[in-house]
Amino acid sequence: MDAGGARPSAPSAAAAAVAGASVADEPRDARVVRELLRSMGLGEGEYEPPVVHQFLDLASRYVGDVLGDAQVYADHAGKAQIDADDVRLAIQAKVNFSFSQPPPREVLLELARSRTRIPLPKSIAPPGSIPLPPEQDTLLAQNYQLLPPLKPPPQFEETEDENEESTTQV
Repeated sequence: MDAGGARPSAPSAAAAAVAGASVADEPRDARVVRELLRSMGLGEGEYEPPVVHQFLDLASRYVGDVLGDAQVYADHAGKAQIDADDVRLAIQAKVNFSFSQPPPREVLLELARSRTRIPLPKSIAPPGSIPLPPEQDTLLAQNYQLLPPLKPPPQFEETEDENEESTTQV
């Protein structure tokens, strides 16, 4: 029962297991993620170990979503199995929905030019005071109603001709 027995303590056993884990014990997908990170210039110590698991989780979810959409497309087409066209369509729909391209630079420049052509309003504040925006542009202006305006009830005017007709018909 000595402290320096043959059995290592739990923290050192875990550290030895992590440090001594060989590449062969690691799943193939995790090795691929590590190789991708390495190809982007990140060494082993430049990212935390959970990053690999996060990438694997992201990939798993993405593939699951794409295959689920492909199954919906195959069912809609009346197919018994998913084929490559269903997967391509699901990926294209995912890309169109998830990623959008910014407008071309020329469009943004033209928009900026047209917007800057409009001059800013001149300040009518007296010298030495703080210029404030117009009343309609402030948040202090009343832009709501608590109660709708009351409309007078419609009034029906009866004429004598209508009364006489109704009494004469009886």
